[in-house]
Amino acid sequence: MPKPNADLSKEENQSDAAGRRAQGEFVRGVSGFRSAIGDADFPAEPGRYHLFVALNCPWCHRVTLARNILGLQSGVSMDVAFPGRTEKDDPAGENLWEFNPGRIASLTGAPLPECTEETATGEGLRLVQQIYRAEGSDERSVPVLYDKKQQRIVNNESAEIIRMLSAHAGALGSTIVQEKRPDLYPNDVDLQSEIDALNEAIYTRINNGAYKAGFSSDQSVYAAAYESYFTMLADLEDRLAANGGPFLTGESFTEADLRLFPTLYRHDPVYFVRMKLNGARILDYPNLWHWLCRVHALPGVADSSSLVHCRQGYFGRSWNNVVPLGPFRPMPYPQAYSHPKLAGAL
Repeated sequence: MPKPNADLSKEENQSDAAGRRAQGEFVRGVSGFRSAIGDADFPAEPGRYHLFVALNCPWCHRVTLARNILGLQSGVSMDVAFPGRTEKDDPAGENLWEFNPGRIASLTGAPLPECTEETATGEGLRLVQQIYRAEGSDERSVPVLYDKKQQRIVNNESAEIIRMLSAHAGALGSTIVQEKRPDLYPNDVDLQSEIDALNEAIYTRINNGAYKAGFSSDQSVYAAAYESYFTMLADLEDRLAANGGPFLTGESFTEADLRLFPTLYRHDPVYFVRMKLNGARILDYPNLWHWLCRVHALPGVADSSSLVHCRQGYFGRSWNNVVPLGPFRPMPYPQAYSHPKLAGAL
């Protein structure tokens, strides 16, 4: 098995990133903290590590999924930021993740119960930015894996965090016995190669592809991302039909399933509108819909994110701050994910 901090993310090429952004392309940056649990400075111990996340963020969703599926809720603590970032009138500036459990969500007219204070540093910091600045970094993203004992950031690349949580789940305090705990990256060379290929395609065409479509301001860039996204959905639909499932590589739930889920979970209720991915719903792909419902039913998965946070986070940052209330046909979400037979409903 490769090291947990191997090159897993297939990060976006950064060549002429500024120029590409100026021409309307969305270009994702590169995470700067790349240590790993299991390194000499960061031994695997229960209760030592902490996650800073936002439940609307799909990259955070990968990490919360891994934490829950691997039974690490008590072994790895976690703080949850408000899904909308700071506004223009904030003294610290705008567009910053904040820990503010009292902040009112426009969607609900009330605070969101999942949001927390910051509890890992001992200082009750308000902003994720402050956690980075303590280490001399200008980064401000989530997720963040943090060492409470050394008061240091370990890693902020989601693909690497999920790999290390899986590799060290037992030592980190998993409450699931090894025989029943999912192995997200099994020690099988052929299967690892299959997972790696799926991971790369899913990241490029689905995970990051959704952002390429939704946040690029050039019509041709959007159109290319749109076409690639839906072609990949069709490929995955065919794959599940051919292999009989229940998961992407067959019988076992792996990293490839985990990395696909956050985007498909958001597609019908959020991305269809917000990311301009209105070609079809996941409901229109029977095998993918059954897969989505099957994964959502796994222990811990439903609690790993929140569509209220997703709606608030994506639409609350739009020009008028109004959050759409639907869809309600054929059924509201996330309740729909408990009904695999809805696939193909009009």
